[in-house]
Amino acid sequence: MMALRRRIALLGWGVLLGGCAGKQAPPVQHYALGMSRAEYRDYAGSKASPCDAEPRWFSDELTAVNGLLARFIQETAQAQDPASPDQPQHLALLEEGLRTLPPVLKVHEGNLRALQGCGFRRSGAFPDLAQRGASLLKEAQGRMALGPQIQAAVALREAQKKWREEAPAREEKARGTWCSKDPQVGQPDLYFARQAPDGRTEWLFCDGHRVEKQADGEPTLVSPENLSRKDRRRVQPQKYLDAARGYPTEEMDRQPGSATPPAAAAAEEVH
Repeated sequence: MMALRRRIALLGWGVLLGGCAGKQAPPVQHYALGMSRAEYRDYAGSKASPCDAEPRWFSDELTAVNGLLARFIQETAQAQDPASPDQPQHLALLEEGLRTLPPVLKVHEGNLRALQGCGFRRSGAFPDLAQRGASLLKEAQGRMALGPQIQAAVALREAQKKWREEAPAREEKARGTWCSKDPQVGQPDLYFARQAPDGRTEWLFCDGHRVEKQADGEPTLVSPENLSRKDRRRVQPQKYLDAARGYPTEEMDRQPGSATPPAAAAAEEVH
């Protein structure tokens, strides 16, 4: 009789252990983003259910990913603010997140959805984890969606900064290309034209003259300082204005991102 009971007990344990083996939890995945770390399991990807998992483990996993997302949101908030001293670090973390975070977001979204079918969903910390997780997930997805736009804006600002820094070199190169070593005053040889971000335009001539035009103003000829009376008599302002009017608008030096006005409209502005 004792032997029979022992066999029944062993059989019962075998069935129990066999049932547990059939519901083994997926392997733990390790993820790092910046200085943050999180461990989680991909239940849906492993065709498993978190409802069969140890609730304490599942709670810890949801807490870890929620914390990582909260830090990601906080530490990328200044990614599009060039005035912030933290902008470079925030942008770098955002770029890292764009490369590596999407699979984690997908798993976390699936785990939060699966939680709603678990019997323990209303116990312990799970209600707060679910609510906070849904909010963080939405905010992180929104930040990720803005990522390419933020990157493009930052790249444009860098290009504009480079444009400003290299402006003197471009002007000097054009002078060396189009101007003779001894330009004659009164010869409207135009070698360079630039349009500033505020709409102000200037056309530069080899003899030191320039034509200037404010965004909504009329073009005017500006003569170099200390021009002799004899040289002044050689200058015919209309020739300089005509040369400026005929300069191809598509060849004008503009800040990256500036719109190029139609050639006809630009031609009408200088008369």
